[in-house]
Amino acid sequence: MSKVLPMSDAAGPEGPLCTGSGAPSGCTGWTPRPRIALLSNPKSTGNIAQLPRIRAYCAEHPDVFHYEVEHASQIGEAMKSIALVRPKVLAINGGDGTVQATLTELYNGGHFGEEPPPVAVLPSGKTNLIALDLGARGDPVETLERLIALARTDDLAPYTVARELIALRRGRGDDRPVIGMFLGGAGLAETMLYCREKIYPLGLPNSVAHAITAVAAMAKQIFQIRASFLPPDSKPLDVSLSQPSGQLSGRFSLLAVTTLEKLLLSTNIGAHRQGTLKLLAIEERPKSVVRALFAKILGKLGRSNVDGVHFKEADEITIEGDSSELILDGETIRAEPGYPIRLRTAQPLSFVKLAA
Repeated sequence: MSKVLPMSDAAGPEGPLCTGSGAPSGCTGWTPRPRIALLSNPKSTGNIAQLPRIRAYCAEHPDVFHYEVEHASQIGEAMKSIALVRPKVLAINGGDGTVQATLTELYNGGHFGEEPPPVAVLPSGKTNLIALDLGARGDPVETLERLIALARTDDLAPYTVARELIALRRGRGDDRPVIGMFLGGAGLAETMLYCREKIYPLGLPNSVAHAITAVAAMAKQIFQIRASFLPPDSKPLDVSLSQPSGQLSGRFSLLAVTTLEKLLLSTNIGAHRQGTLKLLAIEERPKSVVRALFAKILGKLGRSNVDGVHFKEADEITIEGDSSELILDGETIRAEPGYPIRLRTAQPLSFVKLAA
């Protein structure tokens, strides 16, 4: 585990103990205070090749407090240490699952009081929906360099954006919600698990793995091909919406709930009413899938009515199913009979957005 001990702001015996990248005159005992706290997951598959470079970069830059965790259970302790450093930015180096676990601890743990630092996401891991939504693309070390440059400015506000979050509770009486930004269900979840379990182990580049998965999913959905090497069938789901109320039931080739600006495939879906969840559901029928694809190509997805395609906004969404898989930012959750999954928006957090 790579850690840097936090610095104190207390006054020294010969004068004030200053923190920062440049010591003003009259200060004693000065040491740099990290501006960036970087939380890394070395077991994230996208980190295997990049982590040695990131470690070397952090070792040469006192602006970065680097903390590594191997399991989600260690993130709480990591947040306690990072809170002592009081960084200007909390950067996460891992896939969407690492981001989800960190946001859950950041939201529930209260380590930073009322003012947690803005969150940045490095483009690491196999899936990076959150990083892409925030404009983080390309090399993670270059992204880290950009974050240090931003953190050195006096005002980060022009580079931050508030993002609403999803609070997921399983059944009743769940006081500690799981926090995320994107939930996939039905055929989408089955396809994501198929890619994770069947295609990624082949060792192909991410772009190739995703292309093969997309072709397999389209072959199954549009041409109704059934084979053991294709994604499994989706299971029926009952989806209830409140304020405004509504009900969707059946099998869906795609079910997605998000607070992200871009829902899927870099698609901006209409105007978003603040404080609500966005839901996109495509019925498991070949015509519905084809119509949704054409609506996407024509820029009408979510902006006009399409038969078999449902775009909804609601304050709360409840999902019930018979052992149906749901994925919230990398974490797999099973919708069991009698134990509904309840989704609501959570209090927004501030994120660093690296591109418009």
